Amino acid sequence: MHQPVVVGPPVVSEILLVGQAPGDKEPALGRPFAWTAGKQLFKWFATLGVDEAAFRERVYMAATCRCFPGKHPRGGDRVPSDEEVANCRPWLEREIELLRPRLIIPVGRLAIEQFLPARPLVEQIGQAFEVARGRRSIALIPLPHPSGASTWPRSEPGKSLTARALTLLGRHAAWRATF
Repeated sequence: MHQPVVVGPPVVSEILLVGQAPGDKEPALGRPFAWTAGKQLFKWFATLGVDEAAFRERVYMAATCRCFPGKHPRGGDRVPSDEEVANCRPWLEREIELLRPRLIIPVGRLAIEQFLPARPLVEQIGQAFEVARGRRSIALIPLPHPSGASTWPRSEPGKSLTARALTLLGRHAAWRATF
């Protein structure tokens, strides 16, 4: 994995967004979701009346892996290995412990699988789940990865399921209290 570590600013929030890993542009720009995937992600949130600046100000943004994993030999970004995910896992667990979020938004399959068993996206996107962390139960509303390389959220059933997930976010008490 390539340095530097990319993290969002320290924000105390009831909402925790968890991405997969930074892309190649994020290290230079110094913030998560700063390039193509971020543009799409913030377009989704704009449909709920929340712009990028407000989101970044009020939501803690973390990632499954904190460094750019590098390019895949056949194109696109390399998916972090199980070992890399395990090496970064304590950071995410500690953030959850400290923040005690009421709502977690995992973005993309790798982030979703940190909380839910591996299943097809059609069984995860557009639904709300509860995950246990210690004695606490935390709401989880997954989103697909907003990368331009993924056509899933732009074609059916992904498009409708993503819209349903956004509706669930907008209705959640933590979202309403934050925005």
